[in-house]
Amino acid sequence: MTGKAVPTKPVQALTASYAPSRAAIDLGLKRTELLLAVQLGLVRTTAGQDPGRWRIPRAEIERLQSAQGFPDTLRERVKLVGTTEGAELMGITRDRFTKLARLGFLTPAKFYLNRYRTLVWLYLADDIRQFAEANASLLSGKAPITLRTRLGAGEDRRARNWRERHCGHLLRLARDPWQSAAVTASMLDPTQVADIVPDPYERAYLNRLRPESTTLPGAPDSPTAQAAARVLQADDPDEIRWLRTTLTLGIDEARNERPAPRPREAPPKTPSSAPDAPAQASPLNTATAPQSNIPRGVEPTTSTRTPAPTRPFEDALEHCDGPDDPGGGVERALCEARGEHRDQRDREAAPATGPARRGLLGWLSRRQG
Repeated sequence: MTGKAVPTKPVQALTASYAPSRAAIDLGLKRTELLLAVQLGLVRTTAGQDPGRWRIPRAEIERLQSAQGFPDTLRERVKLVGTTEGAELMGITRDRFTKLARLGFLTPAKFYLNRYRTLVWLYLADDIRQFAEANASLLSGKAPITLRTRLGAGEDRRARNWRERHCGHLLRLARDPWQSAAVTASMLDPTQVADIVPDPYERAYLNRLRPESTTLPGAPDSPTAQAAARVLQADDPDEIRWLRTTLTLGIDEARNERPAPRPREAPPKTPSSAPDAPAQASPLNTATAPQSNIPRGVEPTTSTRTPAPTRPFEDALEHCDGPDDPGGGVERALCEARGEHRDQRDREAAPATGPARRGLLGWLSRRQG
């Protein structure tokens, strides 16, 4: 029996979003170029599960792929150049290009450390072309006196401009006020953060939400990474004041939304009751505290058995003939009073209380001793 084969269509799993590594392949970019495109806002992202992580929606990749001139147009917009190549694009010397960058007219898009641990700034070629077209007067001739004064005072806004661009990118990825405050706190020195946020639990929460800097060069904890991490911290007084104000407002907004998590408070310890003081009885009565008051695992130093009640000497001596009783009545009375069932250790440990007894009881005690 024969029949027609029903053609089957391959089923493709539709992914809502892609990880950066997969998205870079689909967009024809290097991983570093994709990171830069995300920072510049050229590629829209969605927040990932972890703070500071992001993913690229499938619809965004399809939009970029359908653009005219893809992928050359997108790759050209994220092209980076150094000082020498940037000066050639603007038609000026390297020294003039560096001065314009120090004054803040050109914003670095990336940096790295060379083998001498010196910062090397990279700029967007597209930004350089746009600046050259709009500011032709600054490319030739003598610079204004105000600019020369600022350069003479040692002004250098390259690191600050890079931090502003980097901070803006991280704030776009934040999902709540606590993450936004963590971004601002990451730009400040820990002593500055402690001054604004005195609560240690809030500072610990901000540190946990601190975004990972995937754009910093060097392996984690390497000397290069440690030197590059210093670029993240603000050093300009005006920038520090602005960040402190931003963090103060941001932490107030975060507290109003929800408090920072705190560890569960341990239940208050129940004060252990003091052991009952031994009864101030005669040397012949050495009743001790009950077994329940002795800690577990500790050997008691005294017997914990409840002694049998003893009769007073007066009752015991009623059956005696006198001190010289030949039948041993005094001895029997004394044994009954002391409780012959107790061991010798209990008798030696019994504290002597009160003054020495007088009369018949004292005589009996002295005779027994």
